Amino acid sequence: MVDDSLQGHVRAKKVNGLAERIKDAILPMRSSVAYRRFLAARLVSQTGSSMAPVALAFAVLQIGGGAGALGSVLAVSMVPQMTLMLLGGAVADRHPRGRIMVVAHLVSGAVQAVVAVLLFTRHAVLWQLLAAGVISGAAGAFFGPAAQGIVRQLVDRELLREANALLRLTQNVVKISAPAAAGVVIASAGSESAIAYDAVTFFAAAWMLSRLRVPLTPVKNTRLVQALREGWSDFWSRQWLWIMVAQGAACITPWLIGYQVLGPLYARDHLGGPAAWGLIVAGFAAGLITGSVVVLLLRPRRVGLVACTATASMGLPLTALAVHAPLPVLVAATFVTGVGLDVSINTFASYQQSQVPVEMQARTSSYSLLGQQLPIPLGYLLAGPLAAAVGVVPALAGCAVVIVTLAFAPLFSRQVRAMRLPARAGEEGRSGAVPVTAGASSRS
Repeated sequence: MVDDSLQGHVRAKKVNGLAERIKDAILPMRSSVAYRRFLAARLVSQTGSSMAPVALAFAVLQIGGGAGALGSVLAVSMVPQMTLMLLGGAVADRHPRGRIMVVAHLVSGAVQAVVAVLLFTRHAVLWQLLAAGVISGAAGAFFGPAAQGIVRQLVDRELLREANALLRLTQNVVKISAPAAAGVVIASAGSESAIAYDAVTFFAAAWMLSRLRVPLTPVKNTRLVQALREGWSDFWSRQWLWIMVAQGAACITPWLIGYQVLGPLYARDHLGGPAAWGLIVAGFAAGLITGSVVVLLLRPRRVGLVACTATASMGLPLTALAVHAPLPVLVAATFVTGVGLDVSINTFASYQQSQVPVEMQARTSSYSLLGQQLPIPLGYLLAGPLAAAVGVVPALAGCAVVIVTLAFAPLFSRQVRAMRLPARAGEEGRSGAVPVTAGASSRS
């Protein structure tokens, strides 16, 4: 009887502890009306944006385009996005970020509405879709830094981890469900209807964002060139930041080569085709969702160790492919990688937001985003020649080795090892860790 009573007490304590963690996980929504509006707007927008690539692919086929045309339409938006991202960061630190996001959404919504009308009326041609991609990419270059910078203004510093995790969780769920919904919409009403829906969600999200009341960030000067220089100076002064960006840029190229390009080829030759690869991709998506839940419930704080370990986990699926592991092992490997990457993205973004001054958030993050995106085209270009030179399986093994080798390199930096998220009230005594202050951790 005593043992049963004790076990019951332990179980009740665990249940109460879990309930408290769930309650803490949604604290950003409970404590900030502005954050709730921002989260809702991002969710509405994401439902359309996640459907758009599928709809766009069938729209290109509808007007008679082939694989080359589809690749051009999907890739063309990256050029203005990467070219204008630094400018977008400077603008987002000099003007109200909420207003910038509203304008960007209005522009994107107008573009999608025009594309939908052209498809409905059967007047769409390839150059129009390419032009739409350029304009949408330019709008994204301004939206991204503004959205990254505004989170710090919506919630308290100690809630950044949960705020980012909730954003990632909702977006990951939508990214899984929306493409399937897009298939139903396209099959029943055509790709133009899905693109029209994307336009509507942009306009709806713009209205929701227009209700945000976020103050203008203080900026020392109004000269654009000087603002860009300040952004670069702030980025470069934070050794932990540029080291982690360099690591991400170095590891994303072999990941893209191995997972996104060579993976489907391997599935075609060794796993029986796209059905098996679909399960592997589903495992990765499930891992991303689980990673957001892990952040909300476990609240990891050792940012440097988490980020490096998660990056190394990208080598797991590539290694499993290279050794011809069975399908369940491949699905499990991608699931683990998905969990690790989402935990890493959440914790690192929260740390960066907590350390960088509010008035520098957009500019500093624009340099971070650009640094991580620059290698993406290179990865796509190298995949084919690499596979032709050494073969798919050796290329997968080589990519895995490169990722694991480079993943832990940042831990040689004292600043990276010292990266800690600030503790909540009452957490400090339980963890025994001392958070690093902005001055100690962010300046070399």
